[in-house]
Amino acid sequence: MEQSKTNLCIFIGFCFLIYLVNKFLSYNENNLSYIEGMTTDGSGNVPSSTTNGVAGNAASYAAQVKAEAVKIEDQLLIPKYRTDYENVILNLDELINDLMLQTALNVNPKNPMQSITQLSQLQQAKAGLNSTMKYVDSSK
Repeated sequence: MEQSKTNLCIFIGFCFLIYLVNKFLSYNENNLSYIEGMTTDGSGNVPSSTTNGVAGNAASYAAQVKAEAVKIEDQLLIPKYRTDYENVILNLDELINDLMLQTALNVNPKNPMQSITQLSQLQQAKAGLNSTMKYVDSSK
């Protein structure tokens, strides 16, 4: 009876060990595509990526990016709503200015880095709005 309990414990421990090994190795198809420096997908084919612009995929990737940009431009109708978009950007700029002033006036002397970081992020947002305004103004 004692021998069977020992065997059962060893068996359970062995199963648990196999479970941990499988969990941490994460054996999936993505990890198996490049093994030991090999660049084939296992069937002898060189894998190609259709989602990036590397090497031979650059032209098709550029076309995909352009198509997405045209799709968004068609949705925005910038020439028709230019004035409304400019007003939104100007109002956002004013909001950011107010937030920057509020942040500057509420700096915690014991932890000024938090406020400085926030001011830096707000300044970057202003730069982004400036670029956006230039884009809206230059759109057909």
